[in-house]
Amino acid sequence: PSQDKKIFALQGPCPVIRRLLRARGWVERKERGAGRGIPESSCSSWLPDEEEEEEEEEEEDEEDPEGIHDLMSRLVRDQVPYFIWTTRGSAVRGRLLQPDQVANHYARVGSFTTKEGLCLTLRNLPWFDQADPDAFFPRCYRLGAADERQAFIEDFRLTAARSLLKVALERAQDTGAAPLSLTPRPAPAEGPGAQLVEEALRVCGQHLGSLTHRDIDGDPQPPGATDAAWDGFLRGYYRAVHEGAVPRLSGAQREQGRILLQRLAGRLPQLRMEGDRNVWILKPAAASRGRGITCAARLDEVLRLAGRAAREGRWVVQKYVERPLLIFGTKFDVRQWFLVTDWNPLTVWFYRRSYLRFCSRPFSLRRLDAAGHLCNQAVQRRCGPRGARHPRLPPDNTWSCRQLRAYLAQRGQAGAWGEVMVPGMKAAVVRALRCSQGLVRGRKGSFELYGADFVFGEDFRPWLLEINASPTMAGGTAVTGRLCARVQRDALRVVIDRRDDPSCSTGAFELIYKQ
Repeated sequence: PSQDKKIFALQGPCPVIRRLLRARGWVERKERGAGRGIPESSCSSWLPDEEEEEEEEEEEDEEDPEGIHDLMSRLVRDQVPYFIWTTRGSAVRGRLLQPDQVANHYARVGSFTTKEGLCLTLRNLPWFDQADPDAFFPRCYRLGAADERQAFIEDFRLTAARSLLKVALERAQDTGAAPLSLTPRPAPAEGPGAQLVEEALRVCGQHLGSLTHRDIDGDPQPPGATDAAWDGFLRGYYRAVHEGAVPRLSGAQREQGRILLQRLAGRLPQLRMEGDRNVWILKPAAASRGRGITCAARLDEVLRLAGRAAREGRWVVQKYVERPLLIFGTKFDVRQWFLVTDWNPLTVWFYRRSYLRFCSRPFSLRRLDAAGHLCNQAVQRRCGPRGARHPRLPPDNTWSCRQLRAYLAQRGQAGAWGEVMVPGMKAAVVRALRCSQGLVRGRKGSFELYGADFVFGEDFRPWLLEINASPTMAGGTAVTGRLCARVQRDALRVVIDRRDDPSCSTGAFELIYKQ
């Protein structure tokens, strides 16, 4: 931009952006009075359909002992700001911006920045890419829609049948003998236990047949299975898996179960990460910072929570990754930044640095509390350190991706990050954006920085959990303080410096997709 257009406006605490723009010779336009706001004529109200990260960030404005910056701000208070940076996930109305104004948000991005939007949008992926969303996004249902609620119930039941077979086969393998009891509590070879196994085999066999023949109208329930019959099956499943009363398998049942699970694994990308306890996670459809999220492993509990939640707003239920990659027995997720600088053609930049967020309690599916399962830093600060904790885990629950790579290298898995984890994250981000492209109100000249959250399976495959608009830039730890400053610096290199010098450095941002 020309010198007379180097005027910017900020809304919210943005000390890094202010410092970087001032270093480039830009002047901040502040609201009359003491505020830092954006003129009403240039900015919309906050949109309710965007997921926001409202984490507090301390304003650390550098000293201005001679009042030069304040003086310059007063001189441009009636001028148009040509660069607008806002926090809290607001979108700037494109029709109120002049063509040469730049803003750091797009409108109508809720199609991928809310849990409900992402759940719906990714179902359209086959129209945009020859890929299965189940391969990177845990299956998800909107509990407020009657058909999706019923689909979830059927999914829970089918997952329970698979899980029963899995735990019975695993324990049979541990004992090395099919006819022996597989639990400290004796279970009869015949009667309810045997009937439970036969029912699971029948359900899984019919489901496999439905998948094999792509019979989309077929009922996955076995003939004659009523809700009451399913309730009885689930009671037996809970006794077997949650309480350890696993029925013994005959040799024929072992063989049939092994073959069924092997064939289902070829059709169900999520079977490996399911585990055997059938845990699901209930989430508010458009909240952030882990608020309201609950894990449950019983259908009646999920539906009870969903009923209560329905009175409070829209909720989704999503399959929990029961077999995550752990570090020192503790769950973590990765916050991965990416930048969109155009929606037509779609242009995506991926940040080569990211950070890990650890839980404060060791991972266990027998205790579904927030401290062991929700990696969000705001949640973990409320939980505080509890119980035994590995001494090599960071006290502030954060690592850089560089520390993760060093950890993997120590374990002889140095290639996992670059060969599996990063390529999988890139693919998931691009696919989510391609599905949303027709729904977002794109605007030439604007851009937006997003934060995607991933958890990884034991096989290092990434599972996309959510995408946040306005990811927090609060440097609450040494790692986040350093990386959040760098990602803002590099974002300005991409969106400002490249306009004058296309060959300039873009820091750690890498162009990964341009239509």
